[in-house]
Amino acid sequence: RQQSLAMQLLKLVLNCLSFDFIGNSADESADDLCTVQIPTSWRTIFLEPETLDLFFDLYHSLPPMLSQLALSCLVQFASARRSLFANPERAQYLGNLIKGVKQILENPQGLSDPGNYHEFCRFLARLKTNYQLGELVMVKDYPEVIRLIANFTITSLQHWEFAPNSVHYLLTLWQRMVASVPFVKTTEPHLLDTYAPEITKAYITSRLECVPVVIRDGLEDPLDDTPTVFQQLEQLCTVSRCEYGKTCTLLVQLFDQNAQNYQKLLHSSSRNPLEITIQEGRLAWLVYFVGTFVGGRLTYTSTDEHDAMDGELSCRVFQLISLMDAQLPQSSNEKVELAILWFLDQFRKTYVGDQLQHTSKVYARMSEVLGVTDDNHVLETFMTKIVTNLKYRGRCEPVISRTLQFLNDLSVGYPFYCILLKRLVKIEAVKFMLQNHTSKHFPFLDISNNYSLSDLRCRTVFYTALTRLLMVDVGEDENEFENFMLPLTVSFESVTQIFNSGFEQEEAKRMLIGLARDLRGIAFALNTKTSYTMLFDWIYPTYISVLQRAIELWYREPACTTPILKLMAEFMQNRSQRLNFDVSSPNGILLFRETSKMICTYGRCNQILSLGTLSKDQVYPLKLKGISICYSALRSALCGNYVSFGVFKLYGDNHFDNVLQAFVKMLLSVSHSDLLQYRKLSQSYYPLLECLTQDHMSFITSLEPHVLIYILTSISEGLIAVDTIVSSSCCASLDYIVTYLFKHLTKEGKKTLRCREISQDGQRLLHFMQQNPEILQQMMSILMNTIIFEDCRNQWSVSRPLLGLILLNEKYFSELRATLITSQADNKREVVDQCFRNLMEGVEQNLSVKNRDRYVRNIKL
Repeated sequence: RQQSLAMQLLKLVLNCLSFDFIGNSADESADDLCTVQIPTSWRTIFLEPETLDLFFDLYHSLPPMLSQLALSCLVQFASARRSLFANPERAQYLGNLIKGVKQILENPQGLSDPGNYHEFCRFLARLKTNYQLGELVMVKDYPEVIRLIANFTITSLQHWEFAPNSVHYLLTLWQRMVASVPFVKTTEPHLLDTYAPEITKAYITSRLECVPVVIRDGLEDPLDDTPTVFQQLEQLCTVSRCEYGKTCTLLVQLFDQNAQNYQKLLHSSSRNPLEITIQEGRLAWLVYFVGTFVGGRLTYTSTDEHDAMDGELSCRVFQLISLMDAQLPQSSNEKVELAILWFLDQFRKTYVGDQLQHTSKVYARMSEVLGVTDDNHVLETFMTKIVTNLKYRGRCEPVISRTLQFLNDLSVGYPFYCILLKRLVKIEAVKFMLQNHTSKHFPFLDISNNYSLSDLRCRTVFYTALTRLLMVDVGEDENEFENFMLPLTVSFESVTQIFNSGFEQEEAKRMLIGLARDLRGIAFALNTKTSYTMLFDWIYPTYISVLQRAIELWYREPACTTPILKLMAEFMQNRSQRLNFDVSSPNGILLFRETSKMICTYGRCNQILSLGTLSKDQVYPLKLKGISICYSALRSALCGNYVSFGVFKLYGDNHFDNVLQAFVKMLLSVSHSDLLQYRKLSQSYYPLLECLTQDHMSFITSLEPHVLIYILTSISEGLIAVDTIVSSSCCASLDYIVTYLFKHLTKEGKKTLRCREISQDGQRLLHFMQQNPEILQQMMSILMNTIIFEDCRNQWSVSRPLLGLILLNEKYFSELRATLITSQADNKREVVDQCFRNLMEGVEQNLSVKNRDRYVRNIKL
């Protein structure tokens, strides 16, 4: 009974200390950044040393299940806001916390419990989160405590299999302490130059020692959890830069030792596969460490000596690359290859492309050992490695994916990389790729059944990077572009022949999936009108009809339809005004017509809507994903400003009307809950609806009542969505609808014949709203409650439609105002009433820009 009471009391204290006192909605995932905003009235309790002593005593006295709660409370005590104390009081409070840490580390028996251990690690991290290093070193017991913490960290790192998720907090502590060293102004020694290298050494050696255990016992390999590894390496990177010379000396020694052992095993007559795998696992870790330390170079703290050390480390990795590639195609280790790609990317970010780095000492040592004198030679090594991976590791999807991402990063043409791109295209390996991008040279482009359809996704990244490199020198040379597109031309011609013959449909389908992904990558990289026009002239009309045929044949197979629809969505993107064709060109209209045909084919009733009832796990991949892509493509067309949609009605072309009807049919097949539940669907539907209400209200007013109810209900539900993209689009759509209604009512009041004729377009919508007044009233209530009671992150968007709603429903606004006032406490009613009077102060009965702005200012006030 006593333990039960103690548990409830500790939970109560923890909940009090964890309460969000200032309503800042702290992100729980950012645990290490949390500060507890303790009320000032609690200050006296926090100043009493007995308060902290009580919880430290509870930790030492209670069983693990309860002592863990005591530590959780201490984590929150350590996170108390700094402004709660005056400077001397803060120092005394910190001293009491450090004294408690010392007691725990001197009697560590309780830390054998995983829960206690985890909370204690959090406790240590919070100390540096809320207190400066200059304050910590002034504490009386600091030298002894930092020694105990260092020993505790080293022991924790050596036992890598025990509570691995807690290591993050220990590394956070050391990372922040080392990062604070340049800013310490006190004369007291911080001792980090003594302990930080020991922490780095413990992490490195523990990871190397875990490799044989993991492989021989079949345990889960920490290297497989790459997000955690990268996070820890990023933290270790800062720690390693303290006494960097010691870290580099250790790493060079370990690298040489393991590389020599690996070479001996390779040349051994027995060639023990298990020992080779163990040695490769160690080398993978060492390459990750080198990449991390090289990538951690900071311009303002680095010296020539540090750069020379980076060169010493980098030489060994480049030599390892040659050693590993020499074994191809007979053998290859995925983990080593991924580590090498990580290193190359870190080296690129640090020592390639920046003109200041050409004189860096990193190249001095590399010139002596490898003959690499500058980053031009490094770029050649990069591209040779990329081509080697793509040629020989086509069946290893992680390596291919990472290699292509590296190639893509190299090809991105940011302003400071323009010179880099011009150097890249002169490299023979790049010229080889641009001239030989076929499955014969790069097996990952193969479309045979030996590869799964999901493996074809990497083709998009490959062709995006290739096209960027191609366009560096191509300019307006159509012949050069045609030569580049030749492999795709041959594939399309093969598909056309298969369609005509009626045989090998499966082969044609796989070829089209690959082609759609290739073309999407190419289209994504073409951001000028000239380059985009070359692609359009190549694909229209011959090959785009092949894509239309594919949608008709395989509309039930998302593996085929999704890449094709995504390709069309990319084609419709008017990025950088690339679709602004010449005034004499009909290409914009032709492109929209083709997109309209494809969307109508995909969304036709007897096809996608005939899929029937789908299970929860099938509804998105088989139905909603395709709809969201169609909506995204249609939105790009409507907002791209490269099609005059009035032309279609003028010349009796029904493609525009057809695609809008397809939009409605697809929409009615989706439930309201699905619209908001699936993020990609909601982020394509609601912006599309915003475009329609902005420029095509004649279409909205022509809809049947049940469709209008569906759309307005979706807006009403979207107003309270957590996603600001959705809620802002809903507010904009509602504003356009309300403005249209208000202007129509204004014109109705005029007596001239012309005004009456003009206003006839809105009669249907006005009549519908009069029959269903509760729809707009409900939305007014939602918006008003959001502004008054919620943490409104997009207040400007929310406030825009409110004025129109009030002017259309003045009576209901008065009722809502009275309800909101009476719902307040007696002492607040007068204040709320005054706020409502201020809201409408100076606001006129119109929706002019000036009047809207005045209303929005009143809301903010």
